[in-house]
Amino acid sequence: MIAATGIQRPFVWIVAATLLALASACSEPKTEAAVPLPRLSAKIDETTVSGISSGAYMAGQFQMAHGRLVKGAAIIAGGPYGCSESIFADALPGTGSGFLNLSKAVNGCMLDLLGLWGVADGKTLAAKAEKRAEEGVIDPIASTANDRVYLFAGTADRTVMPSIVEHAADFYRALGVPEDNIMFVKSVPAGHAFVTDNDGGSCSRSEKPYVVDCDYDQAGALLGHLYGPLHPRSVEPTGEFITFDQTPFGASTAEGGLATTGVIYVPKACNEGQCRVHIAFHGCAQNKETVGDAYIKGSGFARWADSNKLIVLFPQVETTTLNPQGCWDWWGYTGRQFLTQSAPQIAAVFQMLNTLQKSGGGA
Repeated sequence: MIAATGIQRPFVWIVAATLLALASACSEPKTEAAVPLPRLSAKIDETTVSGISSGAYMAGQFQMAHGRLVKGAAIIAGGPYGCSESIFADALPGTGSGFLNLSKAVNGCMLDLLGLWGVADGKTLAAKAEKRAEEGVIDPIASTANDRVYLFAGTADRTVMPSIVEHAADFYRALGVPEDNIMFVKSVPAGHAFVTDNDGGSCSRSEKPYVVDCDYDQAGALLGHLYGPLHPRSVEPTGEFITFDQTPFGASTAEGGLATTGVIYVPKACNEGQCRVHIAFHGCAQNKETVGDAYIKGSGFARWADSNKLIVLFPQVETTTLNPQGCWDWWGYTGRQFLTQSAPQIAAVFQMLNTLQKSGGGA
């Protein structure tokens, strides 16, 4: 998520971009050995997604775009789908609309300062989603209406206000998601971070790598809600974390924003096929380029994946001068189509799923 304390943050964002550009000019480019994304005969029609911060918004965007495949979503410190889109978004061509959306994203969809103007209103945004579905740019709303949804708002989070997550709950209710399908956790004293039961910084912190120990196993809680009862997690991961090449999927460009490599966790049992897929979208300043494996390995997803035949995909966004915090595109920096199936990042991750569905063995 864009770090924010008020309306001045877009200016800080611009300054940060300038400093990053200067730093990049003085450093050598980083390279990392990568292999093709493995073909694992995965069951992609039972895919679930999760994300924190900008990743939470991307999880919701991917869920709405490909509702036929996605059966559940976990939104951690994020708001409702389409929240940041300005009513003037069509006034500028290409990525120009992103500049109009940015202030609304920070002030309306993180700090919840624009409620008097209906920004982040779940019912209004649900109606807009239904219109997009009618236009065919996202999957039918009916494919999402029976999803299971996990929502989380830390009581010490001042980056994304808990009320924003309340709006996300209203959005799903307006789509017709049954109340029994919605799990809303809002009593943990967490800062702006992914929560674990034994790893990370102190619970109330909102600092890199945005993984905190609150004596709460968030990975297990959200996977258990999205998939139902799980087998007990393994003591330590026994599968393989694979760094794979993201460039074949079309969004590893200045416009698309993806990093050249991503990470996938493959339990030993999943080399034989027929595993489900969970996509975990990192938050801003939480990508591998910035914090290494702190989120990928510290989140705890792998331990649950081992015992439940679950492949975990960790796609990665790169840090650039236009996106200095390595955020997923939830305000339109890749173009006006950022909420649809044709959005560069959504299309790229969809292609990753299709590759995982194919047969042919590991990397």
